Amino acid sequence: MSRRDEALKVFNNGFNCSQAVLSVFCDDLGFDKETALKISSGFGGGMRRGEVCGAVTGAIMAIGLKEGHYIEGDMETKTKVNELVKKFESMFEQLNGTIICKKLLNYDPSNAAELVIIKEKGLFDTICPKLIEDAINVIQDILLLEEV
Repeated sequence: MSRRDEALKVFNNGFNCSQAVLSVFCDDLGFDKETALKISSGFGGGMRRGEVCGAVTGAIMAIGLKEGHYIEGDMETKTKVNELVKKFESMFEQLNGTIICKKLLNYDPSNAAELVIIKEKGLFDTICPKLIEDAINVIQDILLLEEV
């Protein structure tokens, strides 16, 4: 199953965008799916505030796990991961106009009244799958990962 198909299956099974994106890179990044789902569980819906899209935060976590800075004084790696994150955000914005959840949905999921509208219009079902797919495609490109 492709990462895209696997991510959409995760999303359709009630997990958020961040969980869907991060969880499909577990094997490449050396950790288990349960850990990915747990660590990314609070990042959906723009961290529950309609801010940075969950697909974006899941992708940024994947970048950090693959290329992240963890050794004190290693400024080269710190610079590299920052550049990769900027590149990801730029490419995602080129595809979608923004990385902000409430702008992508045209409604704020942290606002109860607007959340009702999002659900009534089925925006989580129509907009979010494309964002998940875009995030996965960009991450594969940036991290030079083969499609599975």
